[in-house]
Amino acid sequence: MAILPSADSYVTSAADAVVAKHPLPAVQGVWKTELKPFKLVQTKHAGQQGLQVRSDGKIFATAGWDSRVRVYSAKTLKELAVLKWHKVGCYTTAFADVFESGITNAGDGVVETEEENAKDDDESIAATGSTAVSTVQQRRDAKAQMTHWLAVGSKDGKVSLWDIY
Repeated sequence: MAILPSADSYVTSAADAVVAKHPLPAVQGVWKTELKPFKLVQTKHAGQQGLQVRSDGKIFATAGWDSRVRVYSAKTLKELAVLKWHKVGCYTTAFADVFESGITNAGDGVVETEEENAKDDDESIAATGSTAVSTVQQRRDAKAQMTHWLAVGSKDGKVSLWDIY
């Protein structure tokens, strides 16, 4: 089960072949049991677990007992991709957090704006004198930070890393 970032619904999967999107009731101290799912999909793939929703709320992924990772649209629950690499069952999925444009994580828990990063980069370029190499590296770093990485863990202890949309 995973709650969508909009906090108005959640998505579930289990040992059966059903993926469902349910409304998230308003917090009033009592759960209403008569709420029906928004959408219910029979996937024909039993044993989907490790469900995770991407930070933008557009897609989610499930790890399957059949060694496949399935990526779904959070809006329609349509299967968008099947990722095949693992040889044995997959247990877990995790999406990388992607910050909004203009904000990056400095790696030590400090969040900086692009202007602060540009000032620091200009100072380091002036000190080293290598503008071409550092700008290529900066572009690579920026692309890696803005990529919606998906990590998948498998029963064999291997972890795969995927670049998803």
